[in-house]
Amino acid sequence: MDKELNVTFLTLDWYTEINKYRYIFFFIMFTLYILIICTNSTIVYLIWIHKNLHEPMYIFIAALLLNSVLYSTTIYPKLLIDVLSDKQVTTYSACLFQFFMFYTLGGSEFFLLAAMAYDRYVAICKPLQYHIIMRKTTVSISLIIAWLVPACHIAVLAIASAEAKLCDSNIKGIFCNNAVYSLQCQRSRLIIIFGVIALLDLVILPMLFIVFTYTTIFIVSCQSCKEIRKKAAETCLPHLLVLISACLFFVYDVSIARVEADFPKTARIIMTLQIVLYHPLFNPFVYGLKMKEISKHLKGLLCVSTLSAWHRKPRPKTYPISIGRWRYVVVVWFAIEVGRHLQWRRSWSEG
Repeated sequence: MDKELNVTFLTLDWYTEINKYRYIFFFIMFTLYILIICTNSTIVYLIWIHKNLHEPMYIFIAALLLNSVLYSTTIYPKLLIDVLSDKQVTTYSACLFQFFMFYTLGGSEFFLLAAMAYDRYVAICKPLQYHIIMRKTTVSISLIIAWLVPACHIAVLAIASAEAKLCDSNIKGIFCNNAVYSLQCQRSRLIIIFGVIALLDLVILPMLFIVFTYTTIFIVSCQSCKEIRKKAAETCLPHLLVLISACLFFVYDVSIARVEADFPKTARIIMTLQIVLYHPLFNPFVYGLKMKEISKHLKGLLCVSTLSAWHRKPRPKTYPISIGRWRYVVVVWFAIEVGRHLQWRRSWSEG
């Protein structure tokens, strides 16, 4: 067994790979973080201000995008500070808090996608009962469960990890995910057993429910008219794309962080950055472009912004002449020309 250490600070070992390009890397990461916040917040704002978007499906979309903002805020601020710092260190308690937030929000995403799948199932397979089943109470309970259940599961793992003995102070990653387990001298039985329970409850069961729900929707749509199939495709396709993206994130986390494989450090960094960069930006673009109502309001917002900017632009002063004044000027000019012509003819005849 490795010798137990009295660890006060932890070191993240990946920053030596980008030390020469830290300012370029900081600029790119900061730009992407602002872009993530702006794109997600814009769609949440549109759902908030437009009453025709106050429906369960759009409320779940707003919750999912808000979840992406919180997810990014868990990682980006510390990441940006570490890029500009000479030493990339953190405390074990801060690392466990980041671990807790990261996996809580990750589990919440699967629960929100499951709630959205159920909403689409009721809307397409039981349209007459939709307003009876998907009431405000149902939506509120679904949102509470989506955030509370993952938090309770991950809290147990975080508390158990806080009590574990550490034999290493070097984290192999850019933030605190499952890599914290590699710091422990010996993984406790509680962490192993409850880790499997959390994996089953937060990921596998929601995914099975989503697959079953969309399979049922697909079968019902194929047996229905063309309009029903079109509605199902328009509303379900964005959810399926986001689900595939979340599944790719989950597969990566298990294969890299949980399985202690000997990956090259540069490859590990690039693959880990996909979680930070790709996934939070994917959701707003999918829902902003693929959801018809959101896309319509988004185009309206962009048009209003463009017109406002155009009206605020300074223009050269002009002095318009009304139609009545133009008519007066033309009459005067014509009279002058006629007078000149008559005077010329008179002088020519006298000569």
